[in-house]
Amino acid sequence: MTAQTMLIGNRSCRIYGEPHAEHLLLQMTGEHELQGIGHEVTVIAQSSWNFLFAAVPVESWNDALSPWEAPAVWGKQGFGGKAGNTLRFLTEQVIPALKQQFALPENVQIILGGYSLAGLFALWASTQTALFSDVATASPSVWFPGWMEFEQQHPMQTQHIYLSLGDKEEHTKNAVMAAVGDNIRTLHSRLAERGTDCTLEWNSGGHFKDADLRTARAFQWVMEESR
Repeated sequence: MTAQTMLIGNRSCRIYGEPHAEHLLLQMTGEHELQGIGHEVTVIAQSSWNFLFAAVPVESWNDALSPWEAPAVWGKQGFGGKAGNTLRFLTEQVIPALKQQFALPENVQIILGGYSLAGLFALWASTQTALFSDVATASPSVWFPGWMEFEQQHPMQTQHIYLSLGDKEEHTKNAVMAAVGDNIRTLHSRLAERGTDCTLEWNSGGHFKDADLRTARAFQWVMEESR
């Protein structure tokens, strides 16, 4: 599937797919992910679904995708807590531009997905708006300080949620990030108790293994569930 570039605001977004699609897939991406996006979309396209996929770049991964400020967990870079700005850009600029440019139906299903911190952003965004029918996350950063407490008070407003994690991710010496396993199990149980259609898939390996394939599976699952 060939990419085209579309300038939205001041950002160069990569767009894959066709007009009049029944699913609009959105993924916030960092520079480190762009190399694998084409392969990810090729895998998603193996499903029979008609979709438009937009890879929306972020300049500062830690700042743009974090819902609130937090100190550094590894390295020296903390988190700037600018997810609200990112969500506004998505809802006020990206989605309207894509709907207009590609003649998407008014009832198009909008699916927000992502890997790692972009996965956390997708989960958080669905606590802020009911615009996203589905959330597709792979190895979301549910270890993020304060997330579990926040989500309990601000439940996600979405129909289908895909969660996944690598089976080695919780086995880390980093005490904050080691909570990711217990947190994702708790989140999955919490969603199930609320009656949300959700799944938790475990993958072999650590955080950085097969990120493109894992994210593709997430999008495939939610499109299948939303039939």
